[in-house]
Amino acid sequence: MTTADTPGHGPLSGVRVVELAGIGPGPFAAMLLADLGADVVRVDRPGGSSLAIDPDFDITNRGKRSVVLDLKAPDGPARVLDLAARADVLIEGYRPGVAERLGVGPEACHARNARLVYGRMTGWGQDGPLAHRAGHDIAYIALTGTLGMIGAPDTPPPAPANLLGDYAGGSLYLVVGVLAALHHARATGSGQVVDAAIVDGTAHLSAMLHGMLAAGGWQDRRAANLLDGGCPYYGTYETADGRYMAVGALEPQFYDEFVDLLGLPDDLRAARKDWTRWGELREAVVARFKALTRDEWTARFEGSDACVAPVLSLREAPHHPHLAARGTFTDHGGITQPAPAPRFSATPTAVRGAPARPGADTGAVARDWDVPRLLDPARPTPETSLPDPH
Repeated sequence: MTTADTPGHGPLSGVRVVELAGIGPGPFAAMLLADLGADVVRVDRPGGSSLAIDPDFDITNRGKRSVVLDLKAPDGPARVLDLAARADVLIEGYRPGVAERLGVGPEACHARNARLVYGRMTGWGQDGPLAHRAGHDIAYIALTGTLGMIGAPDTPPPAPANLLGDYAGGSLYLVVGVLAALHHARATGSGQVVDAAIVDGTAHLSAMLHGMLAAGGWQDRRAANLLDGGCPYYGTYETADGRYMAVGALEPQFYDEFVDLLGLPDDLRAARKDWTRWGELREAVVARFKALTRDEWTARFEGSDACVAPVLSLREAPHHPHLAARGTFTDHGGITQPAPAPRFSATPTAVRGAPARPGADTGAVARDWDVPRLLDPARPTPETSLPDPH
């Protein structure tokens, strides 16, 4: 049984995606498309990925299939173009101009398949003064202003893993762009290039804050605002056992319940709207949270609308009763991992396969996509200007 035949097809069942192997946001975007039901074929390099992880545990390759092709070999580009001719979407994450030099850029692909959506994932974008510079998530988000608004004012901004730039500002915007372009291609018969830059997507995420800044409702410095830790009833607090609780009691009714359950003096209710008393309020909240353990506070706030939650670790999160009840995490192949999201009423999704091992699916892909040259470079593939109907 191939990945495309397994249960839980999802809304993208029948969509074919070629992913030119990379690291970070490109593979995550392709994983999301696979989670939604697309048949994703990852083109791996000989020798595998530079990512230091056992392929069996690389969840970003789940539900995909893999072929190994050397794009620097004489027949490498032609074999990738054979796949592109049968695909709906191609994703690559090279520096600008590299795909063109390898012979698999948009012009070459569109010559074989005019309907192809060609998704390009980069940090700096396809043009601009920094386009050809190396970079990683933290540098991209640094320039957008988003990194500089995180953390306490007297410490350096913390690195938010690679979630804000690579995945939120990069992968998710690439997927949105690819799906929009796919809709256009199916309506018009014309594919196009999607230029997804992490700097663009991350900047776009801050749209509301730029509006607040222009209106005078946001100060351009850290921990001085309602949502950045400046507000004492929106932030995190250490408990007696060195763990943490998260507080988001913004609205008046939620704040009142928070005050009651935390056991704050009644006169601090008025401090909610008086920012001159926020220092006093914060000191009181800090002291109260340090009086009990995280689990004790969790039990105290259980069932309330005070908008307070324990800060859980990656290993703890799957066991939370709410997440367990919803199946937010799932176990597949012995690995606990996030389940596909979002959810669909008519086309449910599921983890459809373990992480693809490099080259393991060459025969199946050659058959299913009718690309015999994957197996025999000397054997021609029937030319086609449009993908097969599927």
